[in-house]
Amino acid sequence: MEICENSRIWIYQSDRELTEQELRTIQSHLDEFTASWAAHGNSLHAKGEIRFQRFIIMAVDEQKTGASGCSIDKSVALMQQLEIQLGIQLFDRMQIAYRDEAAIKTFRKADFNMLIEKGILNEHTVIFNNLIQRYGELDTAWEIPLKESWLNRLMPA
Repeated sequence: MEICENSRIWIYQSDRELTEQELRTIQSHLDEFTASWAAHGNSLHAKGEIRFQRFIIMAVDEQKTGASGCSIDKSVALMQQLEIQLGIQLFDRMQIAYRDEAAIKTFRKADFNMLIEKGILNEHTVIFNNLIQRYGELDTAWEIPLKESWLNRLMPA
């Protein structure tokens, strides 16, 4: 399904890279869920996808039908179900993903200063900004240099 660039998104980051079998399982659940996802009885024009074997993205075109609190809660329940079924964590906001050459790695916010001191992270390290809210931002504002992210304020002087 095509989804417009202004569609609202939610990004769920796995604590590890997902296997091919897990990817198929998740995509199957996403397809089934989005086909019947509704808000106040109105079908949502929605899409679920996985990127980089780690990020689950839910998108809703709110220009057609807006997501309600109850419909969002249902998508959160799906993610919680996937966590249990696959033994993964999708709600750990203290885990930050970054690019290390071709690989995507994660670190805990508590380890940030140590990784800066060791030179593993620097102001040019590409960070995944999971706070973006629109589908079109996945191509323009999702992968950004650390110096342009909220982490910049934690950089040592």
